[in-house]
Amino acid sequence: MSKRSIFFFFGILPVLVMAQEKEPAGNRLTPSEFSIPPSPVFDLMGVTPSQINRTSDLKNFKVDWSFKSWRLNPNLALQSQPFWEIFFNRKDLSRYQQASPFMRKLASLDLSLGTVQNEENDRRIGGAVKLNLLKQKDPLLARELYEDIGFRFSEEKKSLEVKLQELKGKLDTLQNILEKPALRAEITATEEQLLSLNSRRNTEINERAKIFIAENWNAASLDIAAGRVYTYQSDSAGSLKKLRLNRNTGWGIWINGGFPIGKRWMLSGLLRTTWYEEELDFLLRNTVTQEENLRSAVAENKLYSAGMNLRYGGPLYSFFVEFLYEKKALKTPVEALRDAFTEPAQTEIVASSVKWTVVHPNSLSIGGDWRISRNVIINYGMRWIIDKDGRSRAFIPVAGISCMMR
Repeated sequence: MSKRSIFFFFGILPVLVMAQEKEPAGNRLTPSEFSIPPSPVFDLMGVTPSQINRTSDLKNFKVDWSFKSWRLNPNLALQSQPFWEIFFNRKDLSRYQQASPFMRKLASLDLSLGTVQNEENDRRIGGAVKLNLLKQKDPLLARELYEDIGFRFSEEKKSLEVKLQELKGKLDTLQNILEKPALRAEITATEEQLLSLNSRRNTEINERAKIFIAENWNAASLDIAAGRVYTYQSDSAGSLKKLRLNRNTGWGIWINGGFPIGKRWMLSGLLRTTWYEEELDFLLRNTVTQEENLRSAVAENKLYSAGMNLRYGGPLYSFFVEFLYEKKALKTPVEALRDAFTEPAQTEIVASSVKWTVVHPNSLSIGGDWRISRNVIINYGMRWIIDKDGRSRAFIPVAGISCMMR
């Protein structure tokens, strides 16, 4: 990692934490998420420390930074939930709690857009959409946690309003001017209590939600997602050039879920199919003259991905180990070329020359995350890439930061 990257990575953390922790307990209620996983578009790009991430229903805007390439280029992803923002993002939870199951599903629909620059200076741009299908626990529907708070603060509000009216009436009729300063001070204190009422109510709700989330951090959940990624060659100025035709450019659909094992463990799984165009380079030989010419062709291909992740920890930190297996539908470059290209008469394909972008099937990752505040989490991991013969091909450190924009 370069010195500039180290400075950026550690220099930005205090800024993020201070910005998030200084926010007042405002009018919005936010007992919403069990975890803060990376954006789905980063899942599809494979630039997250864990390739089989936890699922979560995020009710706020979020920004992600990826440090897979260890550069200061803007490797960012933005994530939001438009249906939640339009229909349910209110000062209280009643509209969401009274909504139909279908509308609550739509409220979990989130969109993400992201871009990264990889080690080859290629610029990757993509988007993804995700929908929650199953949620074992929903903090926003745990009415029994908050009902007494609403009743108690409602009664306090009525009591304070009656008291304030009585004090103001007494001030208007008071004859002894020496008693007026103390009465005005009492009126001011009562008004301050009324003004802080909503803030105190929301603080208490969030504190109870924090306990609820800590008890259910590994609750079962199931998401379905789809996305599209484009990868372009780029120059030093960042200009986009030729589109890469390999597994890094395509669209995919996947299902991702997990379930708890006791209080400290969580098992997650991923099934994904990616559709893309595969560029093949090869030599075409003239059978008469034996002359060879470099040619290229494009084949339709698919990549199947499946994996499991075992995570240990709690709501503030966790550690994981995972294994991901990937396989192309067209198993060899020659097979792919036969589907995409028919050689002219008196020519033949030099089979040994057919090349494509190699996908090593096995990756083993270890790492973890640390939720350093209510709104900021650091993800980190090391990924070991293994080919089909069991030989090591790469060992890649990956890190990222996710920040809720509350």
